[in-house]
Amino acid sequence: MTDALLKCTTRHIRIFTAVCNDDNLVEDNDHLTLDLDPDNEFVWDEASIKKIQTRFGELVQYQSGKELSDYTLRKIGSELESYIRIMLQAGELSYNPDCRVLNYSMGLPRTPDLL
Repeated sequence: MTDALLKCTTRHIRIFTAVCNDDNLVEDNDHLTLDLDPDNEFVWDEASIKKIQTRFGELVQYQSGKELSDYTLRKIGSELESYIRIMLQAGELSYNPDCRVLNYSMGLPRTPDLL
């Protein structure tokens, strides 16, 4: 991998070349850690989280054997952002009404009234 901590930060995805140890990130160039929706903008159930984790694993596997760079992590992060939008539009996710700031970053909620 690399000699320095690499990271990707998007609106809902953070990826680090580190492991989580006692709630602290410890640099580890052999592992990637995914921080999903750090602002709790969405309501997540186990199935939704598993879908994101599976997609993350697929994207990492696709990059296996290739040089890992900031650019590569940004591509993975952007792909996961798009996947979250697809899940939201399909009704698999919903906005968290208790979120600190409701800004509908992925578009207005789809309700039967609006369809």
